Amino acid sequence: MPELPEVEAARRAVEEHCLNKKITKAIIANDNKVIDGGVSPSNFEAAIVGKTILAAHRKGKNLWLQLDSPPFPSFQFGMTGAVYIKGVAVTQYKRSAVKDSDEWPSKFSKFFVQFHDGLELSFTDKRRFAKVRLLKDPASVAPISELGPDALFEPMTLDQFTKSLHKKKTAIKALLLDQVVTLDFVRFLKSYISGIGNWVADEVLYQARIHPLQTASSLSKESCVALHKSINEVVQYSVEVDADSSRFPLEWLFHFRWGKKAGEVLEKAIEVGADSNQFPRMSESSNELLCLAGKKIDFITAGGRTSAYVPELQKLSGGQVAEATTKPKRTSKRKTVEGDDDESESGAEEANESGKPKKMSNPRGRGKKPATKKKTNRSDDDNDDGNSDSGSQDEVEKKPRKVTRSSSTGLSIAKAKAKAKAKAKAKAKAK
Repeated sequence: MPELPEVEAARRAVEEHCLNKKITKAIIANDNKVIDGGVSPSNFEAAIVGKTILAAHRKGKNLWLQLDSPPFPSFQFGMTGAVYIKGVAVTQYKRSAVKDSDEWPSKFSKFFVQFHDGLELSFTDKRRFAKVRLLKDPASVAPISELGPDALFEPMTLDQFTKSLHKKKTAIKALLLDQVVTLDFVRFLKSYISGIGNWVADEVLYQARIHPLQTASSLSKESCVALHKSINEVVQYSVEVDADSSRFPLEWLFHFRWGKKAGEVLEKAIEVGADSNQFPRMSESSNELLCLAGKKIDFITAGGRTSAYVPELQKLSGGQVAEATTKPKRTSKRKTVEGDDDESESGAEEANESGKPKKMSNPRGRGKKPATKKKTNRSDDDNDDGNSDSGSQDEVEKKPRKVTRSSSTGLSIAKAKAKAKAKAKAKAKAK
């Protein structure tokens, strides 16, 4: 789902192209699963037409537009929310993307405005887990008011970060995913970071060489320093390149975390924009990837999310080592169909961002419920098992997969590219 880098890219695009422009037309979808707060489309439209955009704000994974007078439109991106500006390239999260060849505004548009100079902006949501609200002061009400400090705009000092971690007896991955304000019973502080989602959390933990299930309070001073550094560097760099994954460093885990089988790893890396021609290899016969030093990638559940990590580099430490070796591994027996993961994960997303877990209900309004059995390209979000607990040390560990391939598989990078291209063509033809 869109995380801080993708939402910040959208905010910057709005700031660059839409400020001081007057809204002359608005179309709000009749979809009260996405259009939240009980406001009708006509009332929403009447409230913003004639107004001018003065600023675009973001906190965590939420964006809102400041008009010349309230109320203001606010966007919680959910799983597939995306901002489009006609004629302007805006980086999209892979699964959010609407093709340029599609109708405009897209059939997935939930919020559409036209400005006095003819420029047009649309907020789309394919899976209908986003929220569009009309609020007098978005920053003062949930979910934005309940978010911890923003990972980009409000970075903690190293001392604050270390002290905060050492108070938490939660698995570090779950803690990083926790977007909400929790109460320090002495000082009532906002206790954690907003804007970090699944891929960013996996990336910063990999770069800091920390196991996703390591308890935060048990982290050494050196690990705290490394994690603080990696959070700042990954967030700042991904924002600097407008969340364009093809510009991410080749040694990032990001490029290799999207599939659980070796062939899928290459295909997914290509799909998310990595330049596969630059992937270093041991040899043509083995295709062993060197960007992760030939190490295998394992997948476990941490913080209710499927988590990629490199066990040879990210090891449990302290008492958790003995605990991990003595506890029997449990495997998940829950079998899901396509789409089921999405719904349960969105519930976890809403709980993380608002602090109020919501029971999923049937969609209302004219929008259609996403098909549950339609085959889709898988990503880290598809792989999630829907478990949304807080990330205890009893998290379910899954069977490890290797990032490298045996010679019997024989799928070269060229073949992976061809397969990914063929899959994209077949998908386009089906539409």
